[in-house]
Amino acid sequence: MRLKNRLFWIAAFIAFFLDQITKYWVVQTFSLGQTLPLLPGIFHFTYVTNTGAAFSLLSGKVEWLRWLSLGVSLVLIALALFGPTLNLWDQLGYGLILGGAMGNGIDRFVLGYVVDFLDFRLINFAVFNVADSFISIGIVCLLIASLQKTPTSTDKSH
Repeated sequence: MRLKNRLFWIAAFIAFFLDQITKYWVVQTFSLGQTLPLLPGIFHFTYVTNTGAAFSLLSGKVEWLRWLSLGVSLVLIALALFGPTLNLWDQLGYGLILGGAMGNGIDRFVLGYVVDFLDFRLINFAVFNVADSFISIGIVCLLIASLQKTPTSTDKSH
């Protein structure tokens, strides 16, 4: 039996693995609140915890966010298993979103918070993690997929 939506599964696994391995590295290497300037004043690794959603939105809502992560993950798995064969951009987008949702969901269930460490100071952005990045990239992939599906208007009067 051939696995349907193969790119989806590959993208989800890679996103989940990279998220978990980078968070493990941060937790093992940094003290909470410690920062390492890679490009001083522009980009740092800063170990913080987040009880909210991506980019610290909905801070303190970890209880329902853990269930949202689980629900999103289950819906995406069901889509890939039981839905149609998806196009390349849909597979990549949904797979990256699944990997990110699972990465942050595991943190929420096991730790009660999400480990964040990517700190773009140049634009005063919230500290985030690899899972958040993959979720955002996945959304861009889905936007690309939707633009490809949009029918072009043609003039049929000629």
